[in-house]
Parts: sequence; C-alpha cells; structure tokens
Amino acid sequence: MFHRIIPKLDIKGPNLVKGIHLEGLRVLGKPEQFAKFYYENGADEIIYNDIVASLYERNSLHDLIQKTAKNIFIPITVGGGIRTVDDIKEVLRAGADKVSLNTAVIKDPSLISEAANFFGSSTIVITIEAIKQSDGKYIAHTDCGREYTGIEVLKWAKQVEELGAGEILLTSVDKEGTGENFDLELVKSVSESVKIPVIAHGGAGKKEHILDVFNNSADAVAVCSLFHYDFIKSIKELNGYEKEGNIEFLKKGKIPSRFSACNISSLKEYLNEKKINTRFN
Repeated sequence: MFHRIIPKLDIKGPNLVKGIHLEGLRVLGKPEQFAKFYYENGADEIIYNDIVASLYERNSLHDLIQKTAKNIFIPITVGGGIRTVDDIKEVLRAGADKVSLNTAVIKDPSLISEAANFFGSSTIVITIEAIKQSDGKYIAHTDCGREYTGIEVLKWAKQVEELGAGEILLTSVDKEGTGENFDLELVKSVSESVKIPVIAHGGAGKKEHILDVFNNSADAVAVCSLFHYDFIKSIKELNGYEKEGNIEFLKKGKIPSRFSACNISSLKEYLNEKKINTRFN
C-alpha cells in the first residue's frame, strides 16, 4: 500500500487562502499555479475546498476545476457547498474526480448512500471537522469548525462508512494551521475504527510530523501551510508565476518558526527512507 501525499488548497473567491483553526485567512496567490507546481513536484492528489461555499450554499469552483484539470493529471477532490446529487454531477462534469461532503450529510446522512450508489463509493469523501471537548470526546462540526453538531466523531465515522463513503478527510480544527503536529490520538482512534482510508489533516509543521501520523494509522495526509510556504519561497526561481497575494512577510523569510517548509519530493524521499511507502519518482 502506498501512503498518499495530498496538498489541500482552501479557496475564497479566486484566491488561495490560509489561516489558523480555519480562521484569520490570508491570501497567498492563485490556486491553479500552486496546484500545477504540486503536480509537477509529485503530489498524489489535490484537494480544493471552497471555504465560503456553505455561506452562499453553492460551490463556485467550476471554472477553477476546469482550468486545473487541463494541466494536471492526478485526482482532484472538490469540497464546499455541495448539497445534492445534482451539485455532485456539476462538479464532476467540470473535471473533479471526487467530492468531499460535510454540512449536507450532517443534515441528511442518506445523501451519502444516494451519492455512493449513483457515483460509486470511491467518488465520495466525507469531511469530518473534529474539535476536542473538555471531557476528552471529539465532536464533529461544520462551517469551518464554527457550527457545533453534537455528533461524536467516532460514531459518525463508523456511520459514514456503513452508508457507503469511500474515505474520510479528518480535520483537527484544534491543530489546523498551528504547525504543532497532528492530533495523533484522534487520527489513530478514527483510523482503527473504520476500514475505509482516513486522510489526516491539520497540524503538519515539519516532515517528522507526517512520519508521526503515518505511524499512527493514517492512510494519507492533506497538507496546506508546509507546502504553500515552500512554494512561495521558490517563486523567484519560477518563470511565469504571477506574484499575487499578501506574501511579503513570506518573501522576506518571515515564515513562522513553527514551520519547516518542505516540498513534496523531498518529503517522499524522507518517508521512503523511514520505510513509509510512497509513490516516488
């Protein structure tokens, strides 16, 4: 089995953005340029997430999906604001290979079965935004961690598997954007409770953290800041990159000290040396 390395790109309007705990967003640049760089650097898949789609109750990434699909030839997962089978059809028609669902399936879990029966389980990814409570339990949230659902994460993970989901994108809202490492307890408990693949997201600050999470049962990782900062450090060497976004603090070398930015190919080389199998050219 190969462990997948998946850059995750959070999108607001036409821009790639990044924050901490899914809040405090900063514009970094054009997402299609980041995606192309990651594809050329060895990414196994790409995740696009429209972070304001739930607010407007629609996914607005169709043009971006079409542009990206013309230039990269790895699976593209798209999430945010997808609420019906028809929404899924539109996103797949635009060029996506999978969809990730959260708010809509929390409200109506039967959508998982309906979508899996129509499109196949491998097309359906369920995003779980987990926040640890004072009693130690993890509760699923929606809308970038803002909306409390009262649903226990382990119970929900088992249910979405039973309903036909193909994999789970597991986000620790507490750890997301911090660079402090993944919530290894969360990842291990969910991964060991289901048979479908679990993609760990939230907390990667250095390559050792990704080794840690693979050693705690994750099947794949979704990574944001660690790769974004490496890309921005490299832009002076790239022809044709349009320097957009609020990145002056990064170009001046002011990357937060908690992050040791790395690229995908060097990460895979490191993981393979540590006996974690990845697709490595």
